[in-house]
Amino acid sequence: MLVEAHLEIQSVNRPRVAEYETVAGDILEHMEPVSFRSRDSALRAIFAAPPLAAAKVAPVQPASAFFPKAIRDFAGLDATEIPWKRKLPGFKEYSLGKIDGCDVSFFWLKPGRVIPAHTHEGYELSLVLDGAFNDTRGRFAKGDISVADESIDHRPVAESECPCIGFAVFQAPLKLTGSWKQLLGDLIG
Repeated sequence: MLVEAHLEIQSVNRPRVAEYETVAGDILEHMEPVSFRSRDSALRAIFAAPPLAAAKVAPVQPASAFFPKAIRDFAGLDATEIPWKRKLPGFKEYSLGKIDGCDVSFFWLKPGRVIPAHTHEGYELSLVLDGAFNDTRGRFAKGDISVADESIDHRPVAESECPCIGFAVFQAPLKLTGSWKQLLGDLIG
């Protein structure tokens, strides 16, 4: 869903994704078959599982919609409908909870807001829906996906022109880094 939303915003990347899909298909076709040891028990488990929910017919995307259709369909709301909760001065969040073992949320950063320096104990994928932020790796603007893990120690800063709104998926909690003085300043905003 996150990649589909990215491609809605930056459709110029669709041909590249199609190339990746072709390469992945070629790799699968040329792989050696792997024996399936417990075929019967796997089939029993599949047939014993509850049926998948019927696909919902997506509502027509209103002309005033802010979020890409993939995000809107997934979350069931648009930017104006988000019940933001203040996390820190100039930093709001709306959590969708745990989905497939990951924490999923929207974030809103006031122009110029600094997020305390941190690293990750797993992957963090952030899709910028509006505005932009900068960190040690560069600039992430509308439609960009930031991928961070334990090898990245960063201190994202929202650009000063407009709020930075994004969608984030966290595999594990953040780990704060940096000095206490810097952390205190960042928390106060």
